[in-house]
Amino acid sequence: MGRIIAVANQKGGVGKTTTAINLAACLAEAGKKVLTIDLDPQGNMTSGLGVDKNEVENTVYELMLDECSIKESMTDTVVDGMKVIPSNVNLAGAEIELLGIPEKEYILRNAVDYIKEDYDFIVIDCPPSLNMLTINAMTTANSVLVPIQCEYYALEGLSQLIHTIDLVQQRLNPNLLIEGVVFTMYDVRTNLSNQVVENVRNNLDAKIYDTLIPRNIRLAEAPSYGLPINLYDSKSAGAESYRLLAKEVIDRKDI
Repeated sequence: MGRIIAVANQKGGVGKTTTAINLAACLAEAGKKVLTIDLDPQGNMTSGLGVDKNEVENTVYELMLDECSIKESMTDTVVDGMKVIPSNVNLAGAEIELLGIPEKEYILRNAVDYIKEDYDFIVIDCPPSLNMLTINAMTTANSVLVPIQCEYYALEGLSQLIHTIDLVQQRLNPNLLIEGVVFTMYDVRTNLSNQVVENVRNNLDAKIYDTLIPRNIRLAEAPSYGLPINLYDSKSAGAESYRLLAKEVIDRKDI
């Protein structure tokens, strides 16, 4: 059975979508069958995989409102063989529209159940908030991958996210695990980056990936070309890092 990974952090600007896009692309590059799901109304994962978010007919919004099937919501990406369930600004209204729906926490899971056996990995990009969309991602997922920026306030908000994951475990998805923490925007030249890594290692009872994602100009440029980093600049430090992260994720045997 495939693994479903929600990439989540309610703090914006931590490299969440960058990690979701590039981890998925590097898993596919490693020969895995991968589906991506964009649950962020900003639709950055969608456009970062070369899909025009304003031109797609069916998105995750239509899927969650039961206006299309999960197969109908899938769109081809620039990565060979990898599809995305896209998102756009319409999803911002989903919170309100889902209010009266019974078992609204499980809408995405019920849809994904039909196709999850077809994939080695399903990677979900969560919105930068702890809302009903994020809850849907966590009830669907086997595990949560948390990107943390190497900066002074890295631990701020992390306890809130872990508390949310604990609540989902207790009440909605007892099988949910913390996949692990991955450090992003790591700057080898600064003491601060090293201090942040040490601080989190000492204070967090969770798996911390060995791979450190560097600050890298090519990583920052790639989304504007609608390409993941391994297609935009295959030899860049960013591409190599996400390949290493993908290998670590594949090699996890305890999830």
